[in-house]
Amino acid sequence: MTTARDVLIRNIDETPRTPVHMEGVKGASMAVMVGREDGAPHFALRQFAVEPGGHTPRHSHDYEHEVFVVSGEGTIFLGGRENPIRAGDVIYVPANEQHQFRSRENQPGDLRFLCLVPVEQNCGGPVPGS
Repeated sequence: MTTARDVLIRNIDETPRTPVHMEGVKGASMAVMVGREDGAPHFALRQFAVEPGGHTPRHSHDYEHEVFVVSGEGTIFLGGRENPIRAGDVIYVPANEQHQFRSRENQPGDLRFLCLVPVEQNCGGPVPGS
């Protein structure tokens, strides 16, 4: 990480991730790349890694988020169905839409993606992990 007078630079490969502890998670970890603690007033950028065969919980929340798939392959449950995703894809997840990321089995590495979320929920209060 490099910081100097209003400059924040973190490397995605050097920022430690912590396991995601939620019901319905298997093999997922997360790091806040930029967030509330860095003074970001509106958005947080989070990095997720999902091990081969792993997944995030199937859930929804009252805020949108935008996703960029950095590496790997898998699916996202969105729009009521499983949709294939791979490195380079950009995904829009609307507020209140049920979604879940799944990493493809037997791939050489994790499904890794960046997720942009607001730091405040639509109904007020901080977004978890922002």
